[in-house]
Amino acid sequence: MKKLRTAIVGCGKVGHFHARALARLENSEFVAVCSTSLDRATTLGRQYGVRAFDNVEAMAEDAQVDVVCICTPHPQHASVAVAALKGGCHVLIEKPLASSLEDCDLILSCAEEHRRAVGVVCQRRFYPSAMRVRQAIDAGKIGRPVIGNVVMLGWRDRQYYESDPWRGSWAGEGGGVLVNQAPHQLDLLQWYLGDIDELYGVWKNVNHDYIEVEDTAAAIVKFKSGAIANILVSNAQNPALYGKVHVHGDNGASVGVQTDGGAMFIAGVSTITEPPYNDIWTIKGEEHMLADWKNEDAKQFSSADSLYVYHERQIDDFLTAVGNHTRPLIDGVDGRKTVELFTAIYRSKQKNAVIKFPL
Repeated sequence: MKKLRTAIVGCGKVGHFHARALARLENSEFVAVCSTSLDRATTLGRQYGVRAFDNVEAMAEDAQVDVVCICTPHPQHASVAVAALKGGCHVLIEKPLASSLEDCDLILSCAEEHRRAVGVVCQRRFYPSAMRVRQAIDAGKIGRPVIGNVVMLGWRDRQYYESDPWRGSWAGEGGGVLVNQAPHQLDLLQWYLGDIDELYGVWKNVNHDYIEVEDTAAAIVKFKSGAIANILVSNAQNPALYGKVHVHGDNGASVGVQTDGGAMFIAGVSTITEPPYNDIWTIKGEEHMLADWKNEDAKQFSSADSLYVYHERQIDDFLTAVGNHTRPLIDGVDGRKTVELFTAIYRSKQKNAVIKFPL
């Protein structure tokens, strides 16, 4: 397969993850970076020996870019993606796809019009422990999935919210814990249980009175399959604890993954403190495998750059899909589902009502 000419828009903390992957992957020819700050783009461009731009359209044309990784703040995703798509590029967007459903639909309609692919970064799907849950469901080992739950109890301090000017505001971030920290777990829940029928949700700001957005949210969800789930996500627990996604089947078996443990990971600031692992596994005859998997995953985690390797795997998956004209593991439609979920929680809080899907 020929190499795809790749580029980045957004040269902040997460942009460095993408740059490293694009410079290393065999199916990538990393050619350009772009930022509203040409100085910032130039600094990153020099590090990797690629061209620097402050205009997406000019980058797409002048550098003949095939694939763009978008690493800007959430409310900018749509404008950058549309410019790249119109320039003939496929786009891989950092989560969430956008901060509003209107922006999601703008991206997806533009991609369809220009026959280009859209992917969304949710690299936790590539964790071996998360994959095992999906494989067990697909193999029918828990019967029909009937109950699910997401619990993510984390912490963000004032220094975090002051690290970038866009954090903690509705205009700059589009929301709080639901938009920024929880999309990984919300994505996994829907990957495991399917499309949502309706939900009732609430959100609060528990102990971050210096930001506009929520630090805590909860919801009760009913899926079109008949499954039910609850969601509890928060940035209000100090010290941070864990993020977990569990699925329970109608044959009584349960499977689950702890995606995050200890202090919550912050790109470019902190490390991942605990390896992801399967924390629940009661499939008959497989209970004994839990300890072996945990040891196996811990060894793999410690032998690789855990901050980076799963980003690289997802970027590689997207580039391979573009090159082969196939569907990536996580596409734009998947990304829209997460935005639809957190949008429904915001609307449910506003209306104090059950929200039916689709929105």
